[in-house]
Amino acid sequence: MIEYALETNVRIDWSDLDSLGHVNNLAIMRYMQTVTVLYLEKLGLLPNNKTLEVGPIMASVSGQFKKQIHYPGDVRVISTVNELRTTSFHIKHHVIDEKNDIAAEGHNIIVIFDFKKNVKHAIPADLREKIEKMESAHKTFNIRK
Repeated sequence: MIEYALETNVRIDWSDLDSLGHVNNLAIMRYMQTVTVLYLEKLGLLPNNKTLEVGPIMASVSGQFKKQIHYPGDVRVISTVNELRTTSFHIKHHVIDEKNDIAAEGHNIIVIFDFKKNVKHAIPADLREKIEKMESAHKTFNIRK
């Protein structure tokens, strides 16, 4: 069983395919990035202006590809913050195919950054509370055996 806080469906586009006819690994990483951006938006971390003094930066991105995904179709990306540190939080992603199998897993590390001082910044208390509130409403995904 996997617990998660956020999910979204992503349509597989023809342009996501590689020369072998399956969804390219970069497209799969983009699917996970889509949910990361949605998560940051829900936290209020993506303003529409360039005057942000303290905000998120992507410090690390990783992925494991477990199963091929093919066009046409959709995938579901389920995500959760699985680690909350002093200056960063870690988002774990699972990409679920139309057969309800895990096709890929990913991990992002988001660091809160002070752009004026050019240094990491402690996660503000109100942001930590927002993350904890979002994560407290977990849903579950049952892994097929």
